Amino acid sequence: MRSLLSRGVAEAIVEEELRNLLEEDKPLRVKMGFDPSAPDIHMGHVVGLRKLRQFQDLGHVVVIIVGDWTARIGDPSGQSATRPVLTAEEVEANAESYLEQFFRVVDQGRTEVRWQSEWFNDFGLTDLVELTSGFTVAQFLARDDFSARFRVGRPIAITEFLYPLLQAYDSLAVEADVEFGGTDQKFNLLVGRDLQQMMGQRPQHCLLVPILPGTDGTRKMSKSLGNYIGVGEPPAQMYGKTMSVPDDLIATYFELLTDLPDDELCRIPAEIEAGTINPMQSKKRLAHTLVATFHGEASAATAQAHFERTVQAREVPLQVTDLALPSGAHLSQTRLSSLLVSAGLAASGGEAKRLIDQRAVSLDGKTLDTNIMADTLGEGILKVGKRHFVRLVESQET
Repeated sequence: MRSLLSRGVAEAIVEEELRNLLEEDKPLRVKMGFDPSAPDIHMGHVVGLRKLRQFQDLGHVVVIIVGDWTARIGDPSGQSATRPVLTAEEVEANAESYLEQFFRVVDQGRTEVRWQSEWFNDFGLTDLVELTSGFTVAQFLARDDFSARFRVGRPIAITEFLYPLLQAYDSLAVEADVEFGGTDQKFNLLVGRDLQQMMGQRPQHCLLVPILPGTDGTRKMSKSLGNYIGVGEPPAQMYGKTMSVPDDLIATYFELLTDLPDDELCRIPAEIEAGTINPMQSKKRLAHTLVATFHGEASAATAQAHFERTVQAREVPLQVTDLALPSGAHLSQTRLSSLLVSAGLAASGGEAKRLIDQRAVSLDGKTLDTNIMADTLGEGILKVGKRHFVRLVESQET
């Protein structure tokens, strides 16, 4: 019980009451929602999912809310490019991919999947007015991001106030006993607690999980920041990204993403600081554990061997994909950045140019630090970063 509400938990509201509720040995409805604006899950999400699985293993029911209705609204403030308006088809496709990865951690057989549209498709103006009537503007301006923007005169759309209310209504609709969220979701979870109490339900308890720092070691793990480790990534990529985690976060990642015993966990920072253990060894253990969790032991062993061969020993992998150089006039019209994108070594031209500027691109060991034309390249091993390789070959087209 102590580990359930301590390890991987930033705050429990109200902890003593929740402990008493858990001791009653009755199944609780444990809720978490997600916004299907993107199809993938990263290790930052896994922190909460692991805690959901622990509750399941104690006999409780996980209720996952697919935010299909709010996802079709987009970002009402117009300030976020990461929350575009989505079609129903896009939402459904994203949700399907998200849930597939979600159930790699959480037991599907013990999960209740609910879609917001079940209750919001028939939500009318009268319902909306009633929903807003129990709350004040002053309450919402107490939320950190709202108050900060209000103080400096940055606009806050009225519709932005609706999001916490809609999330709270989800809790009311599914009669949640406990809601999970990151520490940045505390205000929204508390609104759900207030609304349930207003409507005669037992107010939900709130379990806030820590925000996992990204591989850069400073900012929240995020796909948009490029500092993430994706659940669906290939084993070698997952392993390699984990090896880029700063040494001072090794224990944090072990704590939040693995079942490493607490006594071993406590020793890691002290041993690294004392120099009695090489941080590389601890990081390899972490990377192996994560890959094995999502891909199996055999894949973890292969990924480790790949890392040791290509990064530590700086050797080329045994298997490298061939990439044919553009032919004819296309060769003289194609720049290195475009070649990286077409090879899947960069997500966009902008990212490709940044890699080139950072001297992360080489051909047969020679650094390519300018965005040269492809016709100046010959055949050879093109390497991007520490782990990505393709073999450039001449086109066979005539």
